Amino acid sequence: MHRRLLVVLVPLAVLLVAALGVPLSITVAEREMQETYVNRLNDVGRFASLAETALSTGRTEALQQELTRYHELYGIPVALIDTSGAVLLGPADAYQKAARTEAALPRIVTAALAGARSEPSWEWAPWDDSALVVAEPVGRDSEVVGAVVTISDLSRTRELILIRWARLAGLGLLPLLALTAVAWPVSAWVLRPVRKLDAATSRISEGDLTIRADAEAGPIELRRLARSFNTMMDAVENAAQRQRAFVSDASHQLRNPLTSLRLAVESLAPHLRADGDGQQVYDVAVDELKAMQRMLNSLQASARMESLRTASPVDLDEVLATRVDRWHALTATAGQTLTVDVPPGLRLLEPPGGLGSILDELISNALRLSDAQAVEVTAGAGDGAVVTVAVRDDGQGIDVSERAQALQRFWRSPRHQNVSGTGLGLAICANLIGSAGGELRLEEGLPRPDGSGHGLAAVVVLPVAPASAPV
Repeated sequence: MHRRLLVVLVPLAVLLVAALGVPLSITVAEREMQETYVNRLNDVGRFASLAETALSTGRTEALQQELTRYHELYGIPVALIDTSGAVLLGPADAYQKAARTEAALPRIVTAALAGARSEPSWEWAPWDDSALVVAEPVGRDSEVVGAVVTISDLSRTRELILIRWARLAGLGLLPLLALTAVAWPVSAWVLRPVRKLDAATSRISEGDLTIRADAEAGPIELRRLARSFNTMMDAVENAAQRQRAFVSDASHQLRNPLTSLRLAVESLAPHLRADGDGQQVYDVAVDELKAMQRMLNSLQASARMESLRTASPVDLDEVLATRVDRWHALTATAGQTLTVDVPPGLRLLEPPGGLGSILDELISNALRLSDAQAVEVTAGAGDGAVVTVAVRDDGQGIDVSERAQALQRFWRSPRHQNVSGTGLGLAICANLIGSAGGELRLEEGLPRPDGSGHGLAAVVVLPVAPASAPV
């Protein structure tokens, strides 16, 4: 997470350094070029003064030596030209060779012969390879008799500019490195409570309500958030515990009176007349008492299983190894067939209470409620993040409009009103699977033998167990 924070902070720092460094770099380059121009301007001004004296006296040998010596020392061709542009003094060959590549030379020389000092001809950008042409008139106004012209290669100046730019870039990297060095531990310190809070919420989403956030680390705002989060989780856990305790206690307290009532009702059997209406009322009362006892047992089982809120990794092969033989025995007794097609090596997070108990309930529903002739259990790894286990049958099925209601507590299909059950089985399974981060879906099952439609499929989707998690 702190890497993402650095991804935000470092580009902003780079933009800030660039906003300061680019104008400074431009200023450095312009100053360097301006200094070079001023030096050349001083040189041609001195040579123009000497040329005016030499031309007026006719003594040009000393000036020729000065111009030649200057070229040898600095590698800059400098020449005295007349009003026609012909070279009078200086290294003519070097001057003419350099002049052939400079498009700005004629304009600058024309301005100098007209008595005007030339403006700079160079571009400050270091990637521009043009030379610096400077011309100084010899004489003044209408008495101009020539001009001194220099053609300076600026490669060395541009190298100096690039070197200074590199130094500025290096200096600009120092605060960026310092920012990164400081921001990394600081962001880790700031975001460590956030990561722990994220881990805590992840565990809570898996059903572990005992997890609490660290309220002693990080900035004051995050500590305050962690304390509020812990207070909220205390209230949620207490409410869940009170709810489970109420269901368990109520079921337990009702069990004894209900058992006594059933015994009292069953004790009336010897006193009933075989030809009277009392026998029918007696049978209804006993059936209702049995149904209430089954419901109390289911509520107690639900409370016990919901108190186990931690999912654990398990191998699906091990779960099936303890269940498949019993499933085959149950289906064989009822004259039904069971097919199990599960690839080996699937490892998933087991819901609280055990995946085997959930599959037992789904198999039981397929056998008791659907009048199925065939039941099929399949599994697959899905997209690699989840494992899907499906129990399909070719029985009566459930209408699409009723499938969502079938996962609610106490719901029973109108077709199953005369079949023993409480309507809690699928609801409890869906709740336990959801607490493990999974999902229970009801879908279309196997085709019915008579071709009248399809049965029901109960599809359990559970997360794949982490590779490092012990089984």
